[in-house]
Amino acid sequence: MSILIVSGIEGVRNCADVVAKQLGMKVEVASGGRAAVDALRHREFAVVVVDETLVECDPRAADVIWERSGLAIPMQINFALAGAARIIREVRAALHRRQREQAAARSAAREAIESELKNTVTGLLLQSQLALGEDGLPNQIAQKLKIVEELASKLRTQLSVT
Repeated sequence: MSILIVSGIEGVRNCADVVAKQLGMKVEVASGGRAAVDALRHREFAVVVVDETLVECDPRAADVIWERSGLAIPMQINFALAGAARIIREVRAALHRRQREQAAARSAAREAIESELKNTVTGLLLQSQLALGEDGLPNQIAQKLKIVEELASKLRTQLSVT
């Protein structure tokens, strides 16, 4: 994971070095909108931090940066007022927030899939039991339905354990 800092302010490279060291991430600096778009075209970033001054002076460039940033966390900070410590806090908080959101999304997806599987297995089990209860069922078909019932029952048990 890496961070892209977009700012033309003097000393931003020193700030980027401090951020990289504190967060243990690679930090790339783009001095303006064009350089940022070029960097975003060639690499993916976890976080894109854009200087508020650039956003105010060139809103079109900022819009293009936000559009091109993909899945990166977009951040806007006034580098003239914020030091490296604040940027580190903000980036760290954003990354933690993203991790929590992703964990919650994975959990919700897992629960939805599990619920869907349980419903399908219950349907298979019920239909195979109903079919086995039919009168005049040929023996070969009854044996195969019994296997389906056993497999569905086993799968239901396995899903209940997890």
